[in-house]
Formats: sequence, C-alpha cells, structure tokens
Amino acid sequence: MRSDPSPQGLPIAQPQASLTIRWGLLRTLILLLAASGAALGQPFFPIDDVRPGQRAVGRTVFQGDTIEEFEVEVLGVLENFSGPKTSVIFGRLSGGPLERTGVMSGMSGSPVYIDGRLAGAVAFTYPFSKEPLAGIRPIGEMVAGFEEAAPSDAPAIALVLEDWKEQAGLSTPTRQWTGIGAPAGDRLHPIATPVSMAGFSEDTLQVFQDRFRALGLRPLQGAGGRLREQASGDPTNSVEPGAMISVGLIRGDLTMNASGTVTHVEGSRIFAFGHRFLSAGATSLPMMRATVMALVPNLNSSFKLSASGPQIGAVTLDREAGIAGELGAEPSLVPVSFGVQASGGRNTAYSMEIVRDAQLTPLLLQVALFSVISATEPSFAPLTVRVRGGVRFANGLPDLALDDIYAGAGVSQAVSLSTAAPLAYLMRTGHSDVVIDSINLDVESSGADQYSDLVRAWCAKGQVRPGESVEIRFASKGPDGSEHLHSVPYRVPVSLPAGPVEVTISDALTANLERWRGLLAGRKARDAASTIRFLNSLRGSDRAYVRFWHRKRSIWIHSDRLPAPPASLHAVLSTLPGRGGGAMAGPSTTLEDRIVDGFPGVVRGRVDLRFVVTGS
Repeated sequence: MRSDPSPQGLPIAQPQASLTIRWGLLRTLILLLAASGAALGQPFFPIDDVRPGQRAVGRTVFQGDTIEEFEVEVLGVLENFSGPKTSVIFGRLSGGPLERTGVMSGMSGSPVYIDGRLAGAVAFTYPFSKEPLAGIRPIGEMVAGFEEAAPSDAPAIALVLEDWKEQAGLSTPTRQWTGIGAPAGDRLHPIATPVSMAGFSEDTLQVFQDRFRALGLRPLQGAGGRLREQASGDPTNSVEPGAMISVGLIRGDLTMNASGTVTHVEGSRIFAFGHRFLSAGATSLPMMRATVMALVPNLNSSFKLSASGPQIGAVTLDREAGIAGELGAEPSLVPVSFGVQASGGRNTAYSMEIVRDAQLTPLLLQVALFSVISATEPSFAPLTVRVRGGVRFANGLPDLALDDIYAGAGVSQAVSLSTAAPLAYLMRTGHSDVVIDSINLDVESSGADQYSDLVRAWCAKGQVRPGESVEIRFASKGPDGSEHLHSVPYRVPVSLPAGPVEVTISDALTANLERWRGLLAGRKARDAASTIRFLNSLRGSDRAYVRFWHRKRSIWIHSDRLPAPPASLHAVLSTLPGRGGGAMAGPSTTLEDRIVDGFPGVVRGRVDLRFVVTGS
C-alpha cells in the first residue's frame, strides 16, 4: 500500500485503499451478524426452551399511555392446556402495582420476553387468587392461528335466539353459565376483558351482566370516556407491544368499548389479548388507542379503568388464541337510529353505529334498545310500548319489518329481545347476501298496561253440514274488567269430509309458535328473500287470530306450508329424499285463518273449541 508522510511522519492511506478496508470490515460485520441471527433462530422464544426458574420481563401500561416493565418468574409449562398441542406458560408476576392488584382485567395481551425474545402474552389467571399468578399464551400459537386464517374454533354465541326461544317456551331454561367468564377459582380462566359502557342505563348492566360475564366480558357502567383526538400526527405511529388498545362494539350516543394490550406488531398487523374476545372469527371491529386512567384493586379481579382514543385500524380476526388487526383498516359498521317517545311526552333521538357481525349485531341491538327504553321509563311500572321500523338490506333484499306492540311490567326486556330475535334468526341462516344497510326504529311508550285477555269462546251450533255457515263467538276482557264480544262467521267447505273441526282463538305468540317450531327444528327458507318474507308474515300482538283446523297431517316445504296435500304427494315428500329436499310433515292441516282487529293494545291468551261436520 503506497503512503505519503504526514506532518508527524506517519503514513496516510489513500482514499481508495481506505474504502476497500472499510467495506471489508463492514462485510465481515454483516456476515457475523447473519451468523449470529442464524444461531439465534426465530425471533420468538421457543416454547420448548421454556424452563422453570427462568426470569422474564413483561410490558404493560399501569397509568396513562406509558409502557412499564414488570417481572415474571417462570414456574413451568402446562401441556395440552386448552386442547391437543396447546400449551401455556405458568408464571408469577411482580413489580409495579401487581403485588397490590394482582393480575388485572385489561392486562390480556401484555407481552412477556425471555432473554430479550417474545415468549407470549399474559392471558389467563385464577379468580380470587391472592398472588399475581398468570398463564401466558405462547406467541407461536397466537401468530400461527392467525396466519392460517382459520375460522373461530370457539363456541358460537347465539344468545338472542336462545333467550327468545326460552321466553317463547320453545326451550328449557338454562341459567347456569359455563362460558369463559364463569367465576370458578380452581382453574385458569381467560382474563375477563373490561368493557366500558357510556350512555347506558343502570338497569342495562343488571339485566345483561350475566350474559356479558358468560362471554368473558367485565362491563363497567359509565367508565372510560373518549380521549380527545390528537390535533396532528398519525396515531398508529405510537402502537407498540405493551400499549393499550380498545375494540369498539358500539359508538355514537351510546358507546361500548373493550380494552386489552398489544402483544406483537408485525408490519401493519397487530396481535393482542392472547385469548378470544367474542369468538367472532373473521370480523371487522373498530380498533382504537386507549389510555389507563386508574387501576382499581378488587378481591375477585382488579381492572384497568381506561378511556378510548382515536381509531387506528380494525380488528379483522377473533379466535381462541387472541385477536389480530390491521393498522389503517376501516371497520364495517351498521348505522342505527332510535326515535323514542316516552310516556311523559318527551322525544329523544339516538344515533349510533354497531359492529356488523352475524352474531354480535342482534345482541348489541337488543342491549342498545333495552337501554334507550329503560332510560326513559320506570323499570317495573306497567307500560305499553309500540315499535315501528325495521332493517334495510343491500343487494335488493326486502326490508325486515320489526313492528309490534308489547305490554306489562318490566316490558323493556320483552321489547328488546323480541325485536332482535327475527334479525338473529335471519343472520343465523347463513345466507351470504344478507348485508345490513341500516336499522331504524321508532319506539312509542304509554304509561298504562293496555291489553285484552281472551277469556271464553263458543259456537252458535255444535253440528254443521258441508256448505253451511257457523258463527264463532268469543269474549275478551280489558284491564278494567269489562268484556267485549267478537263474532267470526265461517262457511264450511262443501268438500270437507265429516268429522270434528278444531277452532283455536289465540294471541300472536300462540299463532306463530307452530311456524317457529318448524323453523327452529330445521326447516329453512330457500333464500334470504324468502326468509325475510316469512319473518314479515309473523303475526302482530294487537290482534286475535282464529284458526280452523283438523287433525290431518300437512306438509311443509322449506318455510311454505301445503295444507291437505294429496296422498300421493304426501307419500313422496315424506320419504328420505323428500325430507332432504326441505320437506317436513306437520301434525295438522289448517282449513282457514282469520284475523280479528280493533283491540286497543296487546291481545293475550288462547281459547279452544270444536264443532262437528256431519254427513251431507
């Protein structure tokens, strides 16, 4: 190498040689780093290398939006924890406020690092534990599950329809909750997800708290407002492991947000929670920044009291191993409006958006509708409520009408449940073209229990020949005890064979039960439009329904009934191929249906009678 003397007599390398040496050193350094990376393997800490006694570091937010560290002592690994080939790292947490609070709701997803590499997310705990003991979901399970984009492997939630079936007498009551929020303290449970509910009535939590807890949610009334939007800057830039996020369920005049912790950020994708949220599978829920306002110690399970900030993206997957979202993605929400006219004459308009999901949308509609009614009316006072409006769909589908009237004490529950049930059924059918455009309902209340009870019925004569007419009479009684008489003439078909004819005079619930039983037992409409037309044909509660029928089997094809089919057709449709094509035998045949209106409120009850058709 040629050199020239320096003023101090030292050689000075020429620029070309200097660059060559520096490039060689840089290349060597790159190779060493590559070799080091290869020796380290994957960036995550392998579950197979986890050993008792290892020390780890976790990250979470205890106050504001500052991420702090806590310590983890690894106690062991539980194999086949929630199924084959699943594991959970069992550890004892310490540091910060954890000795005072224990493992908190809102810590779900807090990342845990062993030797500087991500091992998993705090996701499980023991209720009522006196120590901060936690189960840590291995990060490999979280990432692998979402990369496969498999559907949710958790039990589906069909709460609205199941509750409605119970209320309608179509199923046996089941009030022993066995969901992930069950309070048993002898096994690890997913950490309950705190859900802040602002704008909801106090009665809402009391009525729905068991349902929320069965889903692993911890409702907090009036907790966690909304943070002011930042004036400038991209809110997604500050999202990092250990930060708090909120998942939106309802926003607008009512807000419902669930909070948890970010586990891992991979490009624009975020992994969080470490356990399922609502088992929604593929979904689209608002994802927002969050900040912790306070820590609330609790004997059962302490929690973070948090507030939601600006939207940063959307949660796109919700599975057993946690949730995943995309930064910058826009969630798909359903516009909902309620116009409420209270019994005192006060009018209130509510506007909000709820998540678009086959299972969650009906449930959230039920909760929101109950809240806006109970916020303006006494909880247990006699009340009559009329609902008008419905659901609009895209793709040219007809509107789903949700009109009906309800009466009684504590009627808000019946109103919200029965209004949401038809939508829940429609969403459960799985028709791919059911896309909700908007939900608009007007609710009118009066401070009186307006009803008419069906009390007795009789025939003008007990025997009738084919072609003759018979008059059916029945009486209804109102709240003041006065009776009103009603008359329905019926002409016996000339072709009707001799024998008894049954007459049922009933309210809407009884009139609809036969059709509901068939549908809930497996009969399905051919397509979404047929399902909506069927739901729109269900009886309203302010009328009486007179059914003339006899005990001859009929045939249902999907949601359509064929009364008194020919014997040959009945034989064909009753075969296995016929049943496979949607045919199902009915226990009776309806000769004619009549509607009697003119009632001031809800019609209740049922009366039965019969007359005999004699030979001609």
